[in-house]
Amino acid sequence: MMLPPTPRVLFLRALVGDIRAVSPVGRVIVGVDGGTQGGPFADDLALVFREAGADTFRARLADFHTSRSYRTRLGPETEASYYRDAYDYVALRRVLLDPFRLGGSAGFQTAAYDEERDQPVEARWLSAGQDAVLVVDGEFVLRPSLRDAWNTSILLVNALQETVYLDDARPLAHADHLVDDSEPELPLRIDRAL
Repeated sequence: MMLPPTPRVLFLRALVGDIRAVSPVGRVIVGVDGGTQGGPFADDLALVFREAGADTFRARLADFHTSRSYRTRLGPETEASYYRDAYDYVALRRVLLDPFRLGGSAGFQTAAYDEERDQPVEARWLSAGQDAVLVVDGEFVLRPSLRDAWNTSILLVNALQETVYLDDARPLAHADHLVDDSEPELPLRIDRAL
């Protein structure tokens, strides 16, 4: 299926081309850091990967939350405690990132926890071809403990808000691609020198 050649689609095609130039074969894991704007951007990026013929999967960090009781075990949630405890990074690696990277017949899950219902989700194991792409979005994707998880990372610079995260992770310094998506129909690459 060919997507209409809107400025957004053309931008995303160029971005996919850049990602594939670095990782032309084998499984690719793309991390998109962008708060609430990260989801729509990652969805569109996945569509463009599919348009290019890649077996593409989507996952959201939001589907790897920890339980509310765990997040509030030391008192009311603060920005610092949310950054530290909101997501189950061990489960993210164990059931999604590590098995996806292994390839072959290793199964992986794109979700582990339903935050709205505050309970684990029923395991739904998937498998993928050897050149599959996984696009994962969420806040804190560029935290130090996850930086090595991505073949490439994209930071939506207009979505930065959490000061604890900015101080600890310095995502602007570690993202492979900086994008201003404040006007979603006209995303722009940001030059690090600016």
